[in-house]
Amino acid sequence: MNRAVTILALGLAAVAVADGWVRFAPIDPARYKVEGLAKAPGDHPETGGFQAAREVSDPLVQMAALDKIIRATARTKQVAGSVDEGHVAYVTRSAFFGFPDVTTLWVEGNSLQIRGHLVYGKSDLGVNKARIMGWLDEAGL
Repeated sequence: MNRAVTILALGLAAVAVADGWVRFAPIDPARYKVEGLAKAPGDHPETGGFQAAREVSDPLVQMAALDKIIRATARTKQVAGSVDEGHVAYVTRSAFFGFPDVTTLWVEGNSLQIRGHLVYGKSDLGVNKARIMGWLDEAGL
């Protein structure tokens, strides 16, 4: 019985350490860079993420509207850039384990680009696509 309790305690301690690492580990600012990542208008699934591009008549106005929606999302915070700069980065964390996803929103010519991708692992299980499509729907894009 003591051995089972010890193993359980060690397992729980390992989960707590891993959870703490995921929640508090710094995210490399290079993950916010978007140079060369612009895509043609449409939806573009990626390994571990999703990117969408929308042709719009006034990209900065649409960007400001989408930025407001994104910043109102639970567990999401702006971490780099601004609408005035034409490039904003956000981190959204999952509710239970706090896994971070990085979303970048930027203007490229007359298109509004938005890309969400995981920081840890290989699959985001479609979470970034669902989040981005929800934001775009809410913004009427």
